Amino acid sequence: MAVDSSIGTPAQLRDPDYTPPLATAVPLGIQHVLAMFVSNITPAIIVAGAAGFGFGTAGVFDLIYMIQMSLLFAGIATLFQTIGAGPIGARLPVVQGTSFAFLPIMIPLVAGKGVDAMAALMGGIIIGGLFHATLGTVIGKIRFALPPLVTGLVVLMIGLALVKVGIQYAAGGVPAMGKPEFGSAQNWFVALVVVAVTLGLKFFTRGMWSVAAVLLGLIVGYLLSMALGMVSFANVGRAAWFTLPNPLHFGLAFDWAAVIGFGLMGVVSAIETVGDVSGITKGGAGREATDREIAGATYADGLGTAVAGVFGGLPNTSFSQNVGLIAMTGVMSRHVVTFGAIFLIVCGLVPKVGAVISTVPIEVLGGGVIVMFGMVAAAGISMLADVKWNRRNMVIFAVALSVGLGLQLVPEALQHLPRTLQILLTTGLLPAAVLAIGLNLILPEELSAEQTEEISGGLSGHHN
Repeated sequence: MAVDSSIGTPAQLRDPDYTPPLATAVPLGIQHVLAMFVSNITPAIIVAGAAGFGFGTAGVFDLIYMIQMSLLFAGIATLFQTIGAGPIGARLPVVQGTSFAFLPIMIPLVAGKGVDAMAALMGGIIIGGLFHATLGTVIGKIRFALPPLVTGLVVLMIGLALVKVGIQYAAGGVPAMGKPEFGSAQNWFVALVVVAVTLGLKFFTRGMWSVAAVLLGLIVGYLLSMALGMVSFANVGRAAWFTLPNPLHFGLAFDWAAVIGFGLMGVVSAIETVGDVSGITKGGAGREATDREIAGATYADGLGTAVAGVFGGLPNTSFSQNVGLIAMTGVMSRHVVTFGAIFLIVCGLVPKVGAVISTVPIEVLGGGVIVMFGMVAAAGISMLADVKWNRRNMVIFAVALSVGLGLQLVPEALQHLPRTLQILLTTGLLPAAVLAIGLNLILPEELSAEQTEEISGGLSGHHN
């Protein structure tokens, strides 16, 4: 893509340490933030909804606080990456934000348990984040165990685990919330308008209109829901203009399921960050990422998660949509992203911002997440396109997907196991990942035709 030469020479634009003129750098930084804004706050709303607080009046200020922390610690974790300290940080334009990847772990941990469940969640986030940070010392050595077959399957499973949430929200929330209007024509109308506007902007416009399509789709849906009388601003007036984060806001407890789950997902998140850093250096500077950049990014990833957990925030990871934005703008400056991080931090210190976001009807959010979670699954399929689909890889994929998706669909199948194992296995994500990694390391490079004849024979066209 052609880049405006008035903001720097091609060599300058490929230099992470170059700062374009402020008149350009600040809008570009805010553009990076807008590209991830909706995705960054959505996990907090989903976790609160799964726990059963934050909608209506019950626990709404805890939800507002979680939205605040999502913004604040996305900004702080981004500064860990762009500015860095010692070995911490890639010192590249890496945008951090609240991760969707951990939702299949978090939802079963808090389901229906209210605000009280958040203490154990925070304990898991802190320990998991510290473990995640230590992976920076070995991340280069374990990449061999995570080829596209494994990483693509994991990302696909994350998307498949979340599509149910999109449909529930579009219909009006979680059925257990007992809303009689669940699935009404009005709910679906609002959600589908969001989907239609998002797709229209994404594919029929260019520049910022296309990049911020999900955000703009939500704004249109929000205005429509206001016209239909679905929005209440009662809590906005009661929210403060400025508040500092509160250490251990939800308390602190330790649950083995949370600690193990967040630790294992930390490995997945670390690999995702390695891919994003590699994509940034390849797309923005035409080179491979260095070992120091990859290790620094992983340290910052884990540290950002652990610090967020101390203050009641959710796990952080690098945001992939910003990788495409760097390739599109051609601007590799880490200082541009620093301006975006400062914007996020300012928003995170103003509870009224979170209060306004909390007024967005769940049906509007449902339209947005239908698109976002579908895109997560599609990204996994895209990664799987790089796999050499021989018999061995088909068997690995088949077994991991069958077990992972099956346990997710029929959690009762594990009702006699201890609670910790139930939570970890019924996510579907962890058993699929463990099976894929294990089988990929154990099975020989190619299975013989005889070994897979029974599996593939039914599809091969050899019928009597």
